[in-house]
Amino acid sequence: MKLRDTARFSTICIHAGQTPDPSTGAIITPIYQTSTYVQEALGRHKGFEYARTQNPTRAALEANVAAIENGKAAFAFASGMAAEGAVMTLLQSGDHVVVTDNTYGGTYRLFERVLRKYQLDFTYVDSSSTEAIAGAIGPKTKMLFLETPTNPTLRLTDLAAACEVAHARNVVVAVDNTFASPYAQRPIDFGADLVVHSTTKFLNGHSDSVGGIVVAAREDHIEWLGFVQNAAGAILGPMDAWLVLRGTKTLPIRMERHNANAMMLAEFLASHPKVTRVNYPGLPSHPQHALAKKQMRGFGGLISFALGSLDNARTLLNHVRLIALAESLGGVESLISHPATMTHASVPPELRQQIGVTDDLVRISVGIEDVDDLKEDLDQALARIP
Repeated sequence: MKLRDTARFSTICIHAGQTPDPSTGAIITPIYQTSTYVQEALGRHKGFEYARTQNPTRAALEANVAAIENGKAAFAFASGMAAEGAVMTLLQSGDHVVVTDNTYGGTYRLFERVLRKYQLDFTYVDSSSTEAIAGAIGPKTKMLFLETPTNPTLRLTDLAAACEVAHARNVVVAVDNTFASPYAQRPIDFGADLVVHSTTKFLNGHSDSVGGIVVAAREDHIEWLGFVQNAAGAILGPMDAWLVLRGTKTLPIRMERHNANAMMLAEFLASHPKVTRVNYPGLPSHPQHALAKKQMRGFGGLISFALGSLDNARTLLNHVRLIALAESLGGVESLISHPATMTHASVPPELRQQIGVTDDLVRISVGIEDVDDLKEDLDQALARIP
């Protein structure tokens, strides 16, 4: 019986995919920093031939994250974008994809600037509306690519309803689960076929590794993704795999703190006179608060909020002292960013406005510091706004 069949989430995070090293008994999976493996004789080896194809550290991470996401197999790549690129190789020229309109800027860039050259077609819809998803699916639609909560406006998609609509029309469902983390939601449990993560974010959790991973639930996808991982070669290195394995061990306790701190900061910002709007699924004012309570465990570590003008946003961003002005998210330290000029700069301005990524919008990845220090930092920066 597999560990995931008998153990609970926190135990799976610590133990799945990891057994003591057979040569030394080391409890932590070693970093197998090697490019090749000595074979015992021609045609006889220990399951490892060449490190692009197999690496024990990477294999341990893949088994670990597959169990965490309740999938059948996982494949680790050099970045989250490389993982998304691998997913898109399931498609062929002429295929159509329905995509969450408020998707990550890098995803939009990949789809529009790279994959359209290969005759893939993309339609962007407000996936918080199941009706909008259904209306966008046509005869050539082969994939529904969702992001929930969205980056950075934190809109939610009803995963169970979206998967039901897509599967009724033989459309594959892929979900970028980076923003929520598998602690907060597991899309495969709601019917998704594929889950993508930037392991750089909550899975690693310490801002010291870049990587990506795809978790699959279908055997045909598993066979193809394994082939593509080896054939294209954009693999995650053993050191990065080891760093993410270290991160997943503490994912549950980190997420508890991320969730708690974000909830308190969201309430603080919602009551502040300089803040015009707060986007956070944990607030009762969020239009999909009920869905968040139903679909998620906790509400995540990301908040976005509007300040009325670009100048106000610039003032805040330039005067925080503890919270670091930087791209990325999901680390133990709090990061603040300006989506319109940072993470979503590749999205055309008119589309940014349409999806709510306005020039006055600020995003915080809430870390696990003492929340009172975070409040004080924001309060003193907000006080600088006229």
